[in-house]
Amino acid sequence: MKIWIQLTLGLLLVCRAGALELPGIFADQMVLQCGLPVPVWGTAEPGAAVTVEFAGQEKSVVAGPDGKWRVDLDPLNASAEPRIFQVSSFQANVSFSGVIVGEVWFAGGQSNMYRPFRMLVGRPRDPAYEPVREVLRTERAEANDPLLRQYRAGEVLNPYTAETAGQGGWSKAVRGEVDDFSAAAYFFGRELRRELDVPVALISCNKGGTHIQAWMPPDAFESSEILKTYYAREMALLQEQVSRWDEDAETARYEKVLAQREKDKAAGKWVRRKAPRKPEGPAQNHRVPGTLYNGMVHPIVPYAMRGVIWYQGESNSEDEPKEYGRRFAALVEGWRAAWGQERLPFYWCQLANFKAVNAAPFGDEVDGWVWVQDAQREALKLPDTGMAVLNDIGEAGDVHPKNKVDAGRRLSLWALSQVYGKERVCSGPLYRDAQVEGNKVIITFDHAGSGLMAGHKPLLDPAVEVNEPLKRFQVCGPDGEWKWAEAKITGRDTVEVRHADIPTPAEVRYAWSPNPEGANLYNREGLPASVFKTGRL
Repeated sequence: MKIWIQLTLGLLLVCRAGALELPGIFADQMVLQCGLPVPVWGTAEPGAAVTVEFAGQEKSVVAGPDGKWRVDLDPLNASAEPRIFQVSSFQANVSFSGVIVGEVWFAGGQSNMYRPFRMLVGRPRDPAYEPVREVLRTERAEANDPLLRQYRAGEVLNPYTAETAGQGGWSKAVRGEVDDFSAAAYFFGRELRRELDVPVALISCNKGGTHIQAWMPPDAFESSEILKTYYAREMALLQEQVSRWDEDAETARYEKVLAQREKDKAAGKWVRRKAPRKPEGPAQNHRVPGTLYNGMVHPIVPYAMRGVIWYQGESNSEDEPKEYGRRFAALVEGWRAAWGQERLPFYWCQLANFKAVNAAPFGDEVDGWVWVQDAQREALKLPDTGMAVLNDIGEAGDVHPKNKVDAGRRLSLWALSQVYGKERVCSGPLYRDAQVEGNKVIITFDHAGSGLMAGHKPLLDPAVEVNEPLKRFQVCGPDGEWKWAEAKITGRDTVEVRHADIPTPAEVRYAWSPNPEGANLYNREGLPASVFKTGRL
């Protein structure tokens, strides 16, 4: 509560500084990106001269007829020295204290990226994961890194107009304040702090239960006829719902329910602990296409940052999952266009294992969870992207697995390798191609590292090699009947797959299940292989 009071006061100070205004992300304790031009923007009186001063730089610009202005500071060196950031015009002078310079990353998605420490330290549904909770509790209690910071974006929805002000505020990874840190982003940032020894910022802009289309820029729906048609249909549906919405009637109905609730309580009758939520109009539906981009992401554009980490897709597994790949690719390209960075690094978590284990191989109809997972793998065709495979750290009974330690660490391997030039094996084995040789299929993998192995990962411990057959490979013949396959490692980056009763193999799949318990293909660096399908051979 203390943090949010500070954040709200900070936002009010910015908004009330006369006619000179900046988006909410510009605030005390902010972190600016090093090594890149740093845009600073806002509004002022039309024609007013605006000056930005920081770290020995002074840049001026004249606000346009619409009052908008922007300057770009020259690239800054990383620095842990807290300094004053000042913006002034003839009407007002706004200054922010404790400003440092380092590496800035955007952490987007739904509940698994949102999940803060305070929501992860409760008892797990499965007692087997209690050791993970203890690690999180210890990390939370001992956090003391003021150079690791988070900007938590407040929730704003707008299906029609791109917001500019934004809500939120900055906090530090120290005891008390760290409670509201995205845990996945925290462990990503912690690894960068250890390896780079510079300040690190996490722009935590996420919301639980959300679909990818809500995070897409409206312009992104123009990238294909399918997306364009979808967007037009959804916006027409929204307009129809808005036209039928009677706020007075809904409010009266809500107040009647509250009044009855109070009567029941006074009479000693049982009532639900939580009161019903106040009714919101259709325009406040967080699943409307573009609404979260407009309300939460757009106010942050074009804040200088190094890249994006993303954890989302759970909601889409039950809503046109086979469209996820198209929408995800459009989101990545749409964000890159918005920031004006064609090769903006974009790394994501593949959905973790979840739900009941299947005893028999899935056929052509399978849970949408797997379609989203495989679409995430396919999205790696986009340049400057990477994926953290989480098929070995999920929980069958909890869509929010507590192990955000490995999730963040595996994301960091991509950044350290691709962005910062560190020598790291950044991924587990990823399917490259397949060749049929008689009744066998030879699968070749990228990211085999120093070699493939059958492995087992106990909770937070590193994966270890085990002397057991490879599991969760399945194969079918021309008849499409799927069977569990025999699979064995035949080289540094190859696996041979076969079934004695299938003389002519037609397709191979691996880990093709929401919860492929027993899937055990790793590289020797301890990173698991992704779900994949070869397609017809």
